[in-house]
Amino acid sequence: MAAISLSKVAESAPALVEPYRTAGVSLAKRGLDGLRAAVYLVIDYSGSMRPYYEDGSVQALADRVLGLSAHLDDDGRVPVVFFSTDIDAVTDIALADHQGRIGRIAAGLGHMGRTSYHLAMDAVIDHYLDSGSTAPALVVFQTDGGPISKPAAERYLCKAAKLPLFWQFVGFGDPDSRQFDFLRKLDELAVPDRRVVDNAGFFHAGRDPRKVSDADLYDRLVGEFPTWLSTARSQGIIPSP
Repeated sequence: MAAISLSKVAESAPALVEPYRTAGVSLAKRGLDGLRAAVYLVIDYSGSMRPYYEDGSVQALADRVLGLSAHLDDDGRVPVVFFSTDIDAVTDIALADHQGRIGRIAAGLGHMGRTSYHLAMDAVIDHYLDSGSTAPALVVFQTDGGPISKPAAERYLCKAAKLPLFWQFVGFGDPDSRQFDFLRKLDELAVPDRRVVDNAGFFHAGRDPRKVSDADLYDRLVGEFPTWLSTARSQGIIPSP
């Protein structure tokens, strides 16, 4: 059973009914219906991201992540970290107030800087630890390029492997760009030599992420999550259900 019912989603966020239904199909296909998990969204606020804010791509991703979260978490909110050179904001999106929410947040932010993955990862880790939760968490981490400090990002990912956090990286932009070589490397970091479990995945959403169907997006967002859940439970990183 979903954490938030279809009727509740229809009442508070009618525009998300279809994404919510499609997310349920993707979860069910992987035996994840009834799972309880936190969902985080990390959004790149670097200067090259400006077109994706302007054309609604970032808002569309946020809406669809919220539709997924409604199956997994009953509070109707997704914590959101905006990052560039530093942390630009730590806030949330909610079912009842999702429309245009990304634009409203971005309007209050300052200069769009560069790209520091590790600071965003640190903000998610702090938020999760402060919550006191032991439930698994799916972190949707969106970016349009590589980090300014690759060693720091790699180090944080390896340290975070001991926590109940799975990092699903999503690339926006040119699929052939060398900017994404680092994310492919993160996805393949050795286990157990570098990290205790494989705690990350990566897929590219293309030059126009809005064209990725709900079904395809959700299949890719949760595609590696079940394997990580099983391994993390076997390692004692998350409690057995």
